[in-house]
Amino acid sequence: MEDMVHVERAMSTQQDIKIKANTVQVYYGENHAIKDVDVEIADKTVTAFIGPSGCGKSTFLRCINRMNDTIDICRVEGDILIDGEDIYHPNVDPVQLRAKVGMVFQKPNPFPKSIYDNVAYGPKIHGLARNKAELDEIVEKSLRKAALWDEVKDRLDAAGTGMSGGQQQRLCIARAIATQPEVLLMDEPCSALDPIATAQVEELIDELRQSFSVVIVTHSMQQAARVSQKTAFFHLGNLVEFDDTDKIFTNPQDPRTESYISGRIG
Repeated sequence: MEDMVHVERAMSTQQDIKIKANTVQVYYGENHAIKDVDVEIADKTVTAFIGPSGCGKSTFLRCINRMNDTIDICRVEGDILIDGEDIYHPNVDPVQLRAKVGMVFQKPNPFPKSIYDNVAYGPKIHGLARNKAELDEIVEKSLRKAALWDEVKDRLDAAGTGMSGGQQQRLCIARAIATQPEVLLMDEPCSALDPIATAQVEELIDELRQSFSVVIVTHSMQQAARVSQKTAFFHLGNLVEFDDTDKIFTNPQDPRTESYISGRIG
């Protein structure tokens, strides 16, 4: 009986894997930036990538939606699967992939358009709305999910660039989720924000994991501890350790993780 429970548990964990990377290598020209990364990232979970500056965490994050394709000297090897599909297969259109894998950057970067048009842009180009009413609904839903609707519902025509930094970042999150992605990548989404705006975005990240697999790169270990369930520690292009967040912070298995957590390296 106990064996059956173990098997069932193993099967349910297997089904929850959203992103699977096998022996991923990334080269910038001669520079070997990411070395042999193997990782399985679960659905409906926040996974944090931590590590010193230049350790490869943002580079690896950008592999998951093929943002590195835009860099001429960058070469990616190995496999990255989302829902079992190889995202680097020649038949995969990177534009469609990026609709499925949303991205929020370090610095809020709203388009120089109205709040409404910022959110409506993705659904329009991907043909997700048949008419204005459907588009209105997507915009409202996305702004609600980004905890911004009540603040902006009476000024949707106002410029997105005229909002506070924290609001701009939540607008960028609304824009990223408007295409109904399944994965949301966040590259240090709070590093340009003040503590109050950071707290709002962190609260939002916790809510978003009910709908998405969220992967966040952060230089703040406190933030990783607050928002994530799983943490990956990168060092010099290697994925050193990947485990439950509380385990990484209280009982790391690798001495390099221990050194970073306790502030001896980084």
